[in-house]
Amino acid sequence: MTEKEKIEQWDLVDNAIFDLIQTLNPKGAEIEWDIEPISEIRQILADFYVEKLKLCTEYEFYPYEDIPQQEA
Repeated sequence: MTEKEKIEQWDLVDNAIFDLIQTLNPKGAEIEWDIEPISEIRQILADFYVEKLKLCTEYEFYPYEDIPQQEA
């Protein structure tokens, strides 16, 4: 995976999580971007897709530099 592809996947995942946070906001108040809750939710989703459903590797879901690429 190229660096550009990694960044695109990171953006896809993090932006989708932030969109969900905003969509589910019961008051509709503005919520500022905060990577801490996004990261917590991302880890839960990674565990769900990788460990529970076995749909992909962690690298495929959110490709960190130090995780070797493997096929699911």
